[in-house]
Amino acid sequence: MEIIKKMNIPASVFYDQVMDSVLFDIRKHTGKSLTRKQLNNFEYVKEFSKNSRARIKVEKLVENTSYHFRTSTTKNDFLVQYDIKPLDEKSCEIRYNEKMESYGFLQKMNDAVLGTILMFFKKRQFTKMLKMMEESF
Repeated sequence: MEIIKKMNIPASVFYDQVMDSVLFDIRKHTGKSLTRKQLNNFEYVKEFSKNSRARIKVEKLVENTSYHFRTSTTKNDFLVQYDIKPLDEKSCEIRYNEKMESYGFLQKMNDAVLGTILMFFKKRQFTKMLKMMEESF
């Protein structure tokens, strides 16, 4: 899934909002208070429920330009990429890319069927989130 959207906020503001969210999530799931400089290649485990958890690894972090991370479970591997391109002092272009690799034939089939259905809702939810970020500026 790829979404490209022009935002009416500076690239630095968008990046700050994403980083605040990342640092909050890490603190919530690990108890560690990190700085942005400590994030590159940082890995942690996030528990979703008693029987569901994932390993999250920050793979690329470039100030005001990109944030890439990988979420790995026993069933799937998700790569999420935020690439930010400043257009001028007041706007930027966000390129969001999400790729998923499923493990095992049955999981691949299940994800292919559900993925098609859920993709519409994910795109809509993500676009809504971007709009809220823009409005909060």
